[in-house]
Amino acid sequence: MSHMSRPRKPTTKLSVSRVCLITHRKLFRKARERLCQQHGTGYDLLNSIFSPDGRNFQVEYAVKAVENGGTSIGIRCKDGIVLALEKVVTSKLLKAGANKRIATVDSHVGVVYSGMVPDGRHFVDRAREESQSWRQNFKTPIPTADLASRMGGYLQAYTMYGSVRPFGITAIIGGIDTSEETPVDGEVGAGPGCGAGGKVPGKHGGPFLYMIEPSGLYWGYYGAATGKGRQAAKAELEKLDLQSETMTLQEAVKEAARIIYVAQKDNKDKDFELEMTWISGIDGPTKGRHVEVPKELREEAERLAKAADDSDDDDEGDKKDDEKMEE
Repeated sequence: MSHMSRPRKPTTKLSVSRVCLITHRKLFRKARERLCQQHGTGYDLLNSIFSPDGRNFQVEYAVKAVENGGTSIGIRCKDGIVLALEKVVTSKLLKAGANKRIATVDSHVGVVYSGMVPDGRHFVDRAREESQSWRQNFKTPIPTADLASRMGGYLQAYTMYGSVRPFGITAIIGGIDTSEETPVDGEVGAGPGCGAGGKVPGKHGGPFLYMIEPSGLYWGYYGAATGKGRQAAKAELEKLDLQSETMTLQEAVKEAARIIYVAQKDNKDKDFELEMTWISGIDGPTKGRHVEVPKELREEAERLAKAADDSDDDDEGDKKDDEKMEE
């Protein structure tokens, strides 16, 4: 008589190896989540993905690209705007004064940027298109605030889709919005009753300065700085009494040159060119237009900046010598 084997009863106990495998998987999953949160692994592949702690790593990487660029600053004073840039010379074969990085968007608006140069050039082209569109639609120069708003929205759109990447620049926009009636070409239109965009005299006119970040965020500033020497330049700008709006354009030019040289101290082994532009009101030296600072004034500002920089180096050397003597 054949003996039939009885069916085994199901058991709920797991083998030791099975328990170890499940435990290892849980630990690996937690470690992977921590790694993703710290380094962006998996969450930095697309713009449209946020990390669990609410970070957009692609935008943060774009900010890193900005920090690798030369220092750019903007100063708003009582009668205009001054823009300045530390343009690092990457080769001795480059023609001096070529490859300008401060651009004119409209006759009354200028832009300087730090970061990836091709991205900056595309930004300038788009800003010019927005300015031209405003003139065609409203028959007036575009107000600086509206240009900053449009360009901020444009950059923000590049942080929302997986098929594009954020702009690797931070841009500083400076302009003069006149509150006086300005002449307009008769072929375009008769012009507004009161200034660019129909502004109210004494309320909307004057100089304006905005800085737009890779995320599309923009703010109005009295003084703005971006690029590799941003922290040092910002510290120097905060020492100036810009909110009182008593500084003149000529004084702002000299301060801008000095600040660029201060911000460049940590990068002294590289040659650079100082670019400077300014915008005044209709009654000022530029007649409401964005133009380069005259060569004589720029060279004088550079001479004073170099002298101040050398004096600071001597003071630091004397201080170190005194400390050694005390020891």
